[in-house]
Amino acid sequence: MPWKNTNTRYGTLLITLHWLMLILFVAVYAAIELRELYPKGSDPREALKAWHFMLGLSVLVLVSIRIYARLAFIEPNITPAPSMLQNFAAKVVHLALYGLMIGMPILGWSVLSAAGKPVPFFGLELPSLIAENKELAKTLKELHQTAGLVGYYLIGLHAAAALFHHHILKDDTLTRILPRRQR
Repeated sequence: MPWKNTNTRYGTLLITLHWLMLILFVAVYAAIELRELYPKGSDPREALKAWHFMLGLSVLVLVSIRIYARLAFIEPNITPAPSMLQNFAAKVVHLALYGLMIGMPILGWSVLSAAGKPVPFFGLELPSLIAENKELAKTLKELHQTAGLVGYYLIGLHAAAALFHHHILKDDTLTRILPRRQR
């Protein structure tokens, strides 16, 4: 399979980044949700929070590569071509997802910075983005949590749209991004 996109399907780079991003999203959400199973201050809870931070920042790294690849490579055509309304809706949802992939890690990093906490990233401690401000940290945390909830719906809408295109409209929207099976 070609590294770059063709007129009919995404290349290996964007397919890999797409599915790796899904795995990262699942891990980020799982880490923060599973922490609730452990008492506050316990080692497992703190470890899950640290993994949430580090994996969330990994999303920011990968989305940077993904944006470059989206801009550098052609976008494969959908066959049969969707309506203008479907194209518009897809662009809005994709823009919202990219906003989530960029905004959430930066917002999380800002929460830790404003709270005066270290920002871990796989053995490194990243610098604070903003000065310590406990009140701002509370506000940013609430915003981060709300955006996280919106993220559940956006990801679900994205997946539902792909399945709708595949099973109802019978176009190749989904198959363009699926890894090819080896024969």
